[in-house]
Amino acid sequence: MTSLASPTRRRILRASAGLALAAPTIWTRNAAAATQLVVRTPGGAFDEVKKRLVYDPFRKATGIEIVPVASTAAKLLAMFKAGQVEIDVIDTGDDVLLNLEQVGALEPIPYKDFKYTDPADIESDVKRDHQVGSFVYAFVMGYNTGVFPTGKQPKTWTEFWDIKGFPGARTLADMASGAPNLEIALLADGVPMNQIYPIDIDRAFKSLSRIKSAVPKFWDTGALSSQMLADKEAVLAVLWNTRAQVAADGGAPIAVNWNQNQILAQAYGISKGTPKHAEGVKYIDYSLSPEVQSRWLSAYKAIPVNRKAYPSTSPALIDPETKTPWTVSKGFRNDIEWWAANRAKVSAAWNKWVLQ
Repeated sequence: MTSLASPTRRRILRASAGLALAAPTIWTRNAAAATQLVVRTPGGAFDEVKKRLVYDPFRKATGIEIVPVASTAAKLLAMFKAGQVEIDVIDTGDDVLLNLEQVGALEPIPYKDFKYTDPADIESDVKRDHQVGSFVYAFVMGYNTGVFPTGKQPKTWTEFWDIKGFPGARTLADMASGAPNLEIALLADGVPMNQIYPIDIDRAFKSLSRIKSAVPKFWDTGALSSQMLADKEAVLAVLWNTRAQVAADGGAPIAVNWNQNQILAQAYGISKGTPKHAEGVKYIDYSLSPEVQSRWLSAYKAIPVNRKAYPSTSPALIDPETKTPWTVSKGFRNDIEWWAANRAKVSAAWNKWVLQ
């Protein structure tokens, strides 16, 4: 186990401080803070919003400063397999956390110790022994409105795969983002949403091969996916609705199509062996409270997991026909158990396929 004073951990903290030079609104450290909690986050716009509405208020309330560190799923797994505890709390997809749990890398979530949040208010399907959801979002179809005016964009994944009918570069998720878009590839190949799992891996990669020539780059971070779309490096994208919305709110010519969306959950886990266990629990507890969920998810435009925060859900996430979230009316849920059992197999297939 790596101690707080270890060179490796100091390198992480110095790296995060170095990032402050490029993005001071995210990475500025407070020398007066009593304690620093290192949290793996997706980075980019996610942290910009969360710093203002969660990290800074949490520091003021508790004296604990959040030091966000971006890291891919592969790096997280490698870190824990090497026995290095350098990140205290992990803020990532629930599927990645399930993989970490299965290799013994996570502490149980002590719901009984929560003070800010009533655990009974958290949606049961994201409340697990070793992880707890923080919000719900989805893989959606994004498009550049300067190229495809709304109404002229592809309506289904089959049309997204139609390079001749809808010409232009595409971008999809890289394995380094956590998982490639095998489910989307199967939808494009005609598989019904309720028959996606178990995934036919060979069929999914054959489907991806049909669109590969139109993909100049597979994205490994949410920030890259929306930037490529905004810059017309890709005119169509499979990306997270949260990233698309932040970019659109910032003036980027981006819109999304919610048809056949893949429902995902962001979640928290506590690193096994972290010396900041109590601080990590306090941070998770605080950020799941209805007040905090309402405050930051109304700005980041994701669906809360605390039922008492539901009234703050952005209208952009609601299907006007059904009055329910688009994830309910047009989506299917990501099967994290399937991914936990098959991630290594998919990764091996991806590494071979992407070089072909």
